[in-house]
Amino acid sequence: MSGLNRESPAVLEAKGLDQPTPANERLLLLILAAVQFATIVDFMIVMPLGPQLMRVMRISPATFGLIVSSYTFAAGVAGLVASTVVDRFPRRRTFMFLYAGFLIGTMLCGLAPNHWTLVLARILTGIFGGVLGGFSMAIIGDVFPEERRGQATGSLMTGFALASVAGVPLGLVIGNTWGWHMTFLALAIAGIPTLILTPFSMPKLDGHMSKQPPLMFESLANVFREPSHWPAFALMISLTISGFLIFPYLSTFLVGNVGMKEAELPMLYIAGGILTMVASPIIGRLADRHGKLRVFRVIAPMSASMLFTITLLPISQIALAVVAFGCLMVCNVGRMIPAMSMVTSAVVPSKRGAFLSVNSSIQHIFGGLAAYVGGLIIVESSTGQILRFEILGVLAALSGLASIYLAGFLRTATSPAIPAETMALAAAAEANAEPGEMIAACVGTDG
Repeated sequence: MSGLNRESPAVLEAKGLDQPTPANERLLLLILAAVQFATIVDFMIVMPLGPQLMRVMRISPATFGLIVSSYTFAAGVAGLVASTVVDRFPRRRTFMFLYAGFLIGTMLCGLAPNHWTLVLARILTGIFGGVLGGFSMAIIGDVFPEERRGQATGSLMTGFALASVAGVPLGLVIGNTWGWHMTFLALAIAGIPTLILTPFSMPKLDGHMSKQPPLMFESLANVFREPSHWPAFALMISLTISGFLIFPYLSTFLVGNVGMKEAELPMLYIAGGILTMVASPIIGRLADRHGKLRVFRVIAPMSASMLFTITLLPISQIALAVVAFGCLMVCNVGRMIPAMSMVTSAVVPSKRGAFLSVNSSIQHIFGGLAAYVGGLIIVESSTGQILRFEILGVLAALSGLASIYLAGFLRTATSPAIPAETMALAAAAEANAEPGEMIAACVGTDG
């Protein structure tokens, strides 16, 4: 989030603000990790639920693409607007408002009787959920001193890890057993205790309000005025488009064209999540050792080839589909780790918070655009097969290959480069979950 003023506990204490005890600190981290878990699961779960949503609601791929993109469009616009106003209110009150709105939106998703009401509910959920991730890191920056902020950030990342390996598969099991409505209802109900416990663990955090608030949209304008930011934006747009052309429809393709059962999808996502968790730090170390741009230019073509290859999988080759899905997940994360390390290192620390807020919103918007356009291109046959999916594969591969060229225009800022290994789990979130949130967690402490 841009413009979020992070003051140490000592500064806040000097202003007479309440401070959490060590026990409350642990509860606060648990709450923030739980919120991270909920927002990521809420975003990710729609895509593997695609086969059931299209079958039960009798909607076309284009309409399903609208369901996916409605969240991301709303999150992108909300992120830009929120970054200009959130510093005008106490952190705790704002956090509870955002999380309550997110839970209400998720509950309305579960109660939606048709696809149009589901689209409206996804827009509402995206408005609140798209802001929560970066705002959670702002709270960590306010509460924890610099020497303990890295450990606190690592605790926050457990929300992503659990969401990828356990949350999405569990949501799929619930949806396959009791219907897709129950996935959202269960997620909303499970989040209520977190909201109730927030006032007991989180200080008011209103010290930043004593400063003169910046003019609305001033920080955003400054981000766009910086010429060195544009290559970074272009690189992230190309990577986002290539992923969102394929991933929203991949589960539907695997069920309708390859012959996988909907009940088999949870194991597929568990395997993919575990692979990315194992591969992420390894790729991060390789990028630090051999150069981020070099590693990116090795993995990006592999990712582009997998994005196209997976759209050509033959029917009944389930084992081959599992291997291809795992390879795609690893390649997708593998290119994102050095890419995000280069992008964040291309921005000076004093401007990094505002830049990352804008970057997250841009990724949301272009991800939603890619998902919607993808739904317009493919069609569903009378037998439930997805046709013209290979066209999306070609477009995704071309966008991925374009990123190899665009990466060459990035230049490291005068500040020290951020190690790729530090970005590993955060970049995995960028690749497979909601754009932008965990990156802010990794580098938000810089300013």
